[in-house]
Amino acid sequence: MAVEILMPALSPTMEEGTLAKWLVKEGDSVSSGDILAEIETDKATMEFEAVDDGIVGKILVAEGTAGVKVNTPIAVLLEEGESADAAPAPKAAAPAAAPAAPPPAPVTAAASPASAAPKADGARVFASPLARRIAADKGLDLASIKGSGPHGRIVKADVEGSTAAPKAAAPAPAAAPVASVLAAPAPVSASSVAKLYEGRAYTEMPLDGMRKTIAARLTEAKQTIPHFYLRREVRLDALMALRAELNSKLEARGVKLSVNDFIIKACALALQAVPDANAVWAGDRVLKMKASDVAVAVAIEGGLFTPVLFDAEAKSLSKLSNEMKDLAKRARDRKLAPHEYQGGSFAISNLGMMGIENFDAVINPPHGAILAVGAGVKKPVVNAAGEIEVATMMSMTLSVDHRVIDGALGAELLAAIVENLENPIAMLA
Repeated sequence: MAVEILMPALSPTMEEGTLAKWLVKEGDSVSSGDILAEIETDKATMEFEAVDDGIVGKILVAEGTAGVKVNTPIAVLLEEGESADAAPAPKAAAPAAAPAAPPPAPVTAAASPASAAPKADGARVFASPLARRIAADKGLDLASIKGSGPHGRIVKADVEGSTAAPKAAAPAPAAAPVASVLAAPAPVSASSVAKLYEGRAYTEMPLDGMRKTIAARLTEAKQTIPHFYLRREVRLDALMALRAELNSKLEARGVKLSVNDFIIKACALALQAVPDANAVWAGDRVLKMKASDVAVAVAIEGGLFTPVLFDAEAKSLSKLSNEMKDLAKRARDRKLAPHEYQGGSFAISNLGMMGIENFDAVINPPHGAILAVGAGVKKPVVNAAGEIEVATMMSMTLSVDHRVIDGALGAELLAAIVENLENPIAMLA
């Protein structure tokens, strides 16, 4: 019986993909485990294997087709002896339903403290603040208590000796839809922007899956994550000297440590020293992680990856260096598996190698923080003896999710990172 081959979901977040290349053609016999095609997801190009044995009867989606939804039929597999005529015709994609407009948010007027509560008949009830508090604690209705104070004002003694009936719960007001005072801005349309540039030469660049994902996730991050920023400078002279010494001794093994390798190790150890900061936001709770799984931003053509170095606190500098080089190379070739760039609790974005001295990075949810690393720059500094000398200084900015990490805790984490970088020999212990 003919079997439809469906567009696979190659990662938990994949909704659509590009059928980059067919590795089989109609009429080819395939066995379970054979590679059928290369599928380009939002992050990587991955091979798609056959699950069943059979003959490729019909290819329904041509290679190079973008925006193929997950579970869409892309080909038909026939059993031995079956005709291609037995293959089911491709189903027309149903038009996407227009997203329902969100219901307008009700506008609630803030209640201002009144000097007197209204009685049921509309008259005001005069009572001292202490009497009101006691009545509230006892659940008494002030409107049913006779005051003995000036002008009938209810005082403490009236409430304490009162046997008035408990205050009846006020009925919940009916929710009336009220138009929002500030309407949400309409999304920008391509046509409206293009009109601004009529008569000007430009090239239109359609968004691929990666750029769409970056746009969606970082928009979500800036709109929903309460960022705050902590900045420190770190003196790199001891680290640079240690790096030069280690590289001279590791040259025979083909290992060359970068400053970024030391930063990864410093962050991993700092997360262990300040374990409350090694956490992620999980919607209605915080997940406190045990291991230091550090993600590192890698720029590639058209976007970026954040491959994760798992258990970074337990790895040597040379192991971190080799692993990072491998992940970066495969990231640029778009050959990373989803589990290699998903997860982690903390991220590093280093633009220092591009000459940027300082910047603020956007948190990659669900991470609790990201460290933006600038370039090492020689500057005049005042040493412990009060003398001016030249030192290599590097600026760092820690972007923090305030739902996960408070200010003092973020400062403690950044201080631990600085301590590790300024005393790098301790990281080898």
